[in-house]
Amino acid sequence: MDTLVAPATTGTPVAPAALRKLYFLRFAFAAAWAALLFATASEVGPLSATLLVVYPLFDVAAAIVDVRSARANGGPLRGLYANIALSALAALGLAVAATSGVPAVLRVWGVWAVTAGVVQLVVGALRRRIGGQWPMIASGAISTLAGASFFAQAGGDDASLGALAGYAFLGGVFFLVSALRLKRADGTA
Repeated sequence: MDTLVAPATTGTPVAPAALRKLYFLRFAFAAAWAALLFATASEVGPLSATLLVVYPLFDVAAAIVDVRSARANGGPLRGLYANIALSALAALGLAVAATSGVPAVLRVWGVWAVTAGVVQLVVGALRRRIGGQWPMIASGAISTLAGASFFAQAGGDDASLGALAGYAFLGGVFFLVSALRLKRADGTA
């Protein structure tokens, strides 16, 4: 739920076919990542720490792919660049937080989810004319709320990484729905 797409306000909007492929890939990654994290969610060990850093790095890579598509179509790129910066900082923050335990990880993830969610919501709204963006708008809003929840959960006795797995999977479902809606909006079967 924590990626965003750049709005295209001039020229041809970002190609729905390119976004569709990217969104399907985001779903597959999120589903696999969530399953792996859920299996290791009881503590921050080497595998879960690696997974925590890999997720925002994948978000950076996805945004770079989207930048290339948006650049080819003349769309403004500020939202994607903001996402790249936020996700890169999150990867660094999570690498450090993983050495301090679950509450620190939840705080860093929470801040990242809030900031990236706000950006995703705004950019999805700006990009809605190409179709299939309502799931991205909803995902941005939910990410913002979930991020605040993670931050709050970090102070409790029930702090767990399991919620992050659910968050990632739900975000992946939003990418899947958006990809399917883009397919319909594009008029292809």
